[in-house]
Amino acid sequence: MVSEKRLAINFEKMSTITAPGQGITRIAFSDEDWQARNFIIELMKEAGLAIRIDHFGNVIGRLEGTDPKAKVVMLGSHIDSVPNGGNFDGVVGVLGAIEAINCINEANFVNVHPIEVVVFMSEESSRFGVATLGSKAMCGEMDVHTLKKLVDKKGHSLYNTLKLRGLDADKIDEAVYPHELKAFMELHIEQGKVLEATNTQLGIVTGIAAPTRMKVIINGQADHSGATPMNMRQDALCAAAEIILQVEKLAKSSEEFPVVGTTGIIHAHPGVMNVVPGTVELGIDIRSIYMETKIKVVKAVMAKIKTITENRNLTADITTLTNETPVRLKDEVINFLDDICKEKNYSHMQMPSGAGHDAMHWAHTTPTGMIFIPCKNGISHNPAEHAEMKDIVAGTEVLYTAICKLASKE
Repeated sequence: MVSEKRLAINFEKMSTITAPGQGITRIAFSDEDWQARNFIIELMKEAGLAIRIDHFGNVIGRLEGTDPKAKVVMLGSHIDSVPNGGNFDGVVGVLGAIEAINCINEANFVNVHPIEVVVFMSEESSRFGVATLGSKAMCGEMDVHTLKKLVDKKGHSLYNTLKLRGLDADKIDEAVYPHELKAFMELHIEQGKVLEATNTQLGIVTGIAAPTRMKVIINGQADHSGATPMNMRQDALCAAAEIILQVEKLAKSSEEFPVVGTTGIIHAHPGVMNVVPGTVELGIDIRSIYMETKIKVVKAVMAKIKTITENRNLTADITTLTNETPVRLKDEVINFLDDICKEKNYSHMQMPSGAGHDAMHWAHTTPTGMIFIPCKNGISHNPAEHAEMKDIVAGTEVLYTAICKLASKE
């Protein structure tokens, strides 16, 4: 049986592992991230899991099955955070997975299939501008060139960051997961308002939206703010303001299927009050569950950037950081989890995920399921992020039941 007390203690301990400031700050590969990772490793060992670490730093804890050669049942999530985020995003899936293993041990359940719990490194895009890096590495979507190309705000490449953590970045190809999976399961907070608004305890995810992320450098001319007439300016920030509003407008005006557009990064240079901004960097995120609709909006945004900068006698350099494909989860997995919720008498609903998750990289090749629990007021990536322990317990109960069924003899 799931222990609410044990979960609560572990969430409390995780909440203390953070950089100073509001909320939780555990940026990927930071000291705080590493401290939390070590804490999780100890919890895994206490649960009887054998630990191995791949060349990206992903932590894999294995509960051997009576048939070691059988397909693996995998579950897990991440523990890194955005700056000033919350203690539930990702953490629910990791602590819930470890608690499910504890339940297996206490019930003396004999698993035929091996069960592996994974902590995926660098799920958040906060540091290197690209999300779900750890699961990408395990799925063969990373190489040395990419590791060197991804650089944080301080100029540190992902390649050098791995090296500094004692990881062999040159062997990133060997981080590819070597076994065949029977299924992948991830427990997560919803990061939205639907479950709470409908008074529903659990969500069964039907599909996962995927982002296209772009870095846009707008090149103008830095000039004296007092001595440069308005009609002679090449103000990169004014162009940026127009572009930001167009991102919002084009996402809102999508008539086919829902699309969301966000400009989450604005860096103006030289960044002083008495100089017309000569260069501006924007970080734009456009995502949808529907690939064709997302592509249309991305093309429309690029066209507007070209028009706006040309009209202002500026130039723009656009780099596509990531262009991921949304996934539709298999009906057989959705129905499998739906039946467990009915069996447990939990109120539940089927729903899409607007946020990306590690699960999306496994769904192309493996039966994949996601279980959502509500978060207060739909708030996430924020110090106010909160999930009720009763909902975490319910989600963990479904996860535990699912992996017991999956890891049993066929």
